[in-house]
Amino acid sequence: MNRIFLVALFTALAFSTTAQAQMVGNAANGSSKVVVCGACHGASGNDVVVPGAARLGGQNQRYLYKQLQDIKSGARDIALMAGQLNSLSDQDLADIAAHYASLEEARGAAEESALVLGQTLYRAGNADIGVAACSACHSPTGAGNNGAGYPALRGQDPAYTESQLRAFRDGTRNNDLAAVMQDNVARLNDAEIQALASYVAGLRAE
Repeated sequence: MNRIFLVALFTALAFSTTAQAQMVGNAANGSSKVVVCGACHGASGNDVVVPGAARLGGQNQRYLYKQLQDIKSGARDIALMAGQLNSLSDQDLADIAAHYASLEEARGAAEESALVLGQTLYRAGNADIGVAACSACHSPTGAGNNGAGYPALRGQDPAYTESQLRAFRDGTRNNDLAAVMQDNVARLNDAEIQALASYVAGLRAE
């Protein structure tokens, strides 16, 4: 069995057993704490006002909470968010995560030219170069795994997804659980990353 898949599996189990420790966020309270966030992410969380901003609406709450914590601590560096979260408590971050998780998720479409390569990598990986299937962690529908803290990918802006995959590959982003993303993406070339980013944007719930 692929080593990366095993690491992801054990990490998911570990996070699932500590799910009760996750701070409970209040979506209603969170709605009043995201005014500044709207400048980049829009009122729906999915309006990409600033190029390269993530679509947050409908994203998994556990993943959002961790990213907010990492951005605040500096474990994840996003220049436009530098200092934005410094005055917020863990409860504030949990409320913001709950708010965005409660919103409708974005919908996207894949470029036809990316379908074959993107689908193959997402659903089967590439055993020849040791790349695991993305669906092992992010689910066949791109819904991710909230209990394990893995993000939903479907509907995400392809430009954002591509930039994050490149960041994992070159090491400028390294806040992934057990370095699963860094290990998996390290062997992907630019064309494969672009195809994946396009493909996952068009995934739908079944």
